[in-house]
Amino acid sequence: MRTRRSMAVLAALTMAGVGAVVAAPTPAGAATAAVACPTGWGSLAKTAADADTGSLTDIRTGQHDCYDRMVFDVPTAGTTPIGYTVHYVDAFIQDPSGIRIPVSGGAILEILVSAPSYDLETGTATYPGRGGQPLPGVNLTGYRTFRDAKFGASFEGVTQVGLGLRARLPFRVTQLSDRLVIDVAHTW
Repeated sequence: MRTRRSMAVLAALTMAGVGAVVAAPTPAGAATAAVACPTGWGSLAKTAADADTGSLTDIRTGQHDCYDRMVFDVPTAGTTPIGYTVHYVDAFIQDPSGIRIPVSGGAILEILVSAPSYDLETGTATYPGRGGQPLPGVNLTGYRTFRDAKFGASFEGVTQVGLGLRARLPFRVTQLSDRLVIDVAHTW
């Protein structure tokens, strides 16, 4: 039976570039391989040019072996890439008011997505986020990296979210035709 310490050692070896590590046999005699976590994502700002996209309809999160994930659903974007800026900030400041929004954690990742939380033609809300409030339907209890998530604003076609993290950790951003995915690693 693996202890918490042996799991941590396996994770550290994997993150150090040792690759897949085979653990000692389990009591049933079957060997299991530790998960090889990706490295090299970095913590510098990541951006993509704004594009003519649709409206944000949901923000959801998930836990994985090596990282925590936040997904921004923009189903009306079609095949047009979704513009974004994702970067670490010292304080989460609501755009355009300039009001500081407290976000828990050791580091704050500001996420700006080029998709309004409202329908551009009618002004009807497509995502129920409220400035300075936790993201609706997002429960981060038990996450290894995520600590807090606050809605900033949706202004001039850009939605702003503050993501509180355990520490400043590497992250990646993946664009898909109908969503934007942000993964934050559990460790360096």
